[in-house]
Amino acid sequence: MATTYLKTASKTPETETATAQKVAFVNTKYILDQLPEYGTAQKELDRLSKQWQEDIDERHQTIKRLRDAYNAEAVLLTEEMKRARIDEIESKERDARDLQKKRFGPQGDLFKKRQELVQPIQDRVYNAVKEVAGTSYVAVFDIGGQNGNNLLFASDKYDKSDAVLKKLGIRPKKEGTGPVQDEEFGKDPEENKDGGKGDEPPKDQPQPDGGRDQKPPR
Repeated sequence: MATTYLKTASKTPETETATAQKVAFVNTKYILDQLPEYGTAQKELDRLSKQWQEDIDERHQTIKRLRDAYNAEAVLLTEEMKRARIDEIESKERDARDLQKKRFGPQGDLFKKRQELVQPIQDRVYNAVKEVAGTSYVAVFDIGGQNGNNLLFASDKYDKSDAVLKKLGIRPKKEGTGPVQDEEFGKDPEENKDGGKGDEPPKDQPQPDGGRDQKPPR
């Protein structure tokens, strides 16, 4: 009869910390939809968008009327008159394109208005997420974003980027602060194996144990 041996790992501060690590998720779309001020902001954006689009559509209708009139009367016009009519149509087409870009372009009026009205509300939600996360969660994801699961909050304590750099033979540097002292998780395997403690950071240098800010989708 085969004998099964059960190995029980003793609890250490490290293992207790590992088991306490938690990840959470929120649905910012659901949260925003519950906020009255967000609904008010969306209605204002919809109103402006409709108004601006109607203005652009009216310009295109004017251009169509001018082009139809030109096509109907072209046989009666001199070359000089044709050129003048065509120039007028092309000028109005450029104006319509410019207005479309101004209103709905990547940095256009609608984008700026959305930043003005919606961004403060999103910031409030984001700050609330950080407060809820506190020290209980190492990461919080947003499942309501347009681009899938976006990371809203992550604890710097569990950032392994420097450890990866060390594995690649590169000494990590923080922007504008010079070399970063070795951290426990980033020690070389030989040092850990031999029980060496490596370079300890200066006592007056704060250690990164806060949260990394990750902004939500706008």
